[in-house]
Amino acid sequence: MTSSSDKETKGAWIVHHARKISMDVAAPAEYSILDESGKAAELLMRLGAAEEDNLKKAEVEAIAKSANLNVRTELPHYLKLLQGRRLIDTSSDEVQVLGINTRGVLGHASDIFDDASPTSREIAAVEIGELASRSPVLFSEAQEFVGDTYKMKSADAADFLRRASEIGFVDAEGDDPSNTLLFNGNLFKRDSVTKSATVLSSLSSAEQTKLTEVTEMLNTSGCLMATTIETRLGTPLFEKLKAAGVLEVNTVSNEEGEHAFITLPGAFHKFVNPLIDDSFDMAKSLVSALAYGMNLRPSSQGRIQSVDWILGALISGRTIGPATAIGADYRVLEQNRVVKLIPARSGMFSMKLLKIEIGQLALEVLRRGDANAETIRGLPNAPMSGYLAPEKARESLRKRQSKPSRRQTQDILSALRGGRGL
Repeated sequence: MTSSSDKETKGAWIVHHARKISMDVAAPAEYSILDESGKAAELLMRLGAAEEDNLKKAEVEAIAKSANLNVRTELPHYLKLLQGRRLIDTSSDEVQVLGINTRGVLGHASDIFDDASPTSREIAAVEIGELASRSPVLFSEAQEFVGDTYKMKSADAADFLRRASEIGFVDAEGDDPSNTLLFNGNLFKRDSVTKSATVLSSLSSAEQTKLTEVTEMLNTSGCLMATTIETRLGTPLFEKLKAAGVLEVNTVSNEEGEHAFITLPGAFHKFVNPLIDDSFDMAKSLVSALAYGMNLRPSSQGRIQSVDWILGALISGRTIGPATAIGADYRVLEQNRVVKLIPARSGMFSMKLLKIEIGQLALEVLRRGDANAETIRGLPNAPMSGYLAPEKARESLRKRQSKPSRRQTQDILSALRGGRGL
């Protein structure tokens, strides 16, 4: 019998791989069941909240759009799939979603995948992701393992691994199959991957000192502006450390442009294993949004004074606000159903946390030090409309990934807010 933790790990790989598949033009046809299972889990994840909820048709369509699903062709299919598994109930004008958390979604992703009779290559894709997470593995050893386990010819196993690294199921580093390492780039950056080790070993004593200083700053504050870190390190060293994965870039987008915050990889891995909990990137987004709001918003608009208070209130189930800033600074989290924004008077909004575990994770990270200590200067005072996670910031996308239009974003938020303006 498969344990719940094994199912969660498997489900996390399914979601991870489905996101990679969406970035490769040919991959959805090659890995159709992985693609379907991951998309179903993504939709359920966004629909779900800590408590049972009823969502109107317009809200469901807005959530589907934020998950990049085709409302006409894909949404009906996935709603039917989820209803068939008794995870939701649908009527002509609304969807009822049972109380669910992220870990529960990952277990359902595993079940959806297994019940759809996946191909041997799809099963192998999940296995190779886990294998490369235990420790970096030589391409030749992985080729032998895949061939023996899934009855593939040597050439077919090599082709499978080549595509797995192209799509992004695993990361690869090396010149040819004889020296290529397959690894999980989220876990093995500093000690196990040749490229990262080379970058770090090349640092001078002065650069090592700067890195130590910046690491201490981030250990104290949890999240700092990229411009602050770049100033301390100098641009050449800053770029080298980003490439090595020693520093992670979290990019917040608003109508005035993109603004980067830096976290240490261990800041989040310390509190949650990203392989078994998809709260990872959403918690990073929440931390970045709070860092933005604490330092930019004037008191008249609802500037955050205490991280402990605001997250404690949200985690306990309280509704905070109303404030003008709430309607502007949490749009990405609203689209992902991490928070619910409730229109109030005079353009102000109140906010309720829907996914409690994400708030708990964010609070753990920010409590490591005084997150208010960093005074952020120079950022335009405009609503946050996007968030780019560290993994995506360091990827070379195989399919052009464009931001949704402002009209698309406004339509989604208007639907989620019951037709009220932005």
